[in-house]
Amino acid sequence: KLLRQKVLDKNSEEFDFHMIKSQLKDGVHYEIRDDDRELTKDELKLMQTQDISYVQQKRMIEMKKIDKLRQSLHLIDCESRPKNKHTFFVDNKADKKCFDFGKRLNTSEELLKMGYNFANSDRLSEQNVTEDDVRNVAQLRDKSYKELAKRMERLKFLDLLYKKMDVKKKLLNKKESKPKLVKKGSVGKAPEFKWKSERKR
Repeated sequence: KLLRQKVLDKNSEEFDFHMIKSQLKDGVHYEIRDDDRELTKDELKLMQTQDISYVQQKRMIEMKKIDKLRQSLHLIDCESRPKNKHTFFVDNKADKKCFDFGKRLNTSEELLKMGYNFANSDRLSEQNVTEDDVRNVAQLRDKSYKELAKRMERLKFLDLLYKKMDVKKKLLNKKESKPKLVKKGSVGKAPEFKWKSERKR
């Protein structure tokens, strides 16, 4: 009750320091933030230097995480890794249609998806490894590969962002001579500039 009465008694025209940072336009209340004002070139330069350092730091973290994931997956390089090939011979087309790889190799469907190190069902039963264990390992592996793909995509984005910011930073530098535009930038590519090579005194 007391608070309600205070609000009712308050003079709407009474000065408040908050009025300096707010205004009314066409009946709509607007907040004037500090970052709405024009920034000086030096402030802009400092902001971009800090931003580029942050992006570089994120790139390094992402690279380390990718490296760790690759090691855990024993993945050195997808492209250089040879593709496995198993050739089976059948008597006729009917046999080819109903051919069961799992049965022939005496292994589970999950291990077949892995593409290497086929452990047959007899060996698995000897080592007390259940089908659920194999399924869980396969699921974990697939999850790790998906995470790796996402992280590589993120690193690609951070690399592009870093290149674009680096170009912007160099263009703001007055000490550098005016560069020549070699290639225009796009959404997925940073612009390319060529600076004159100047001999340092």
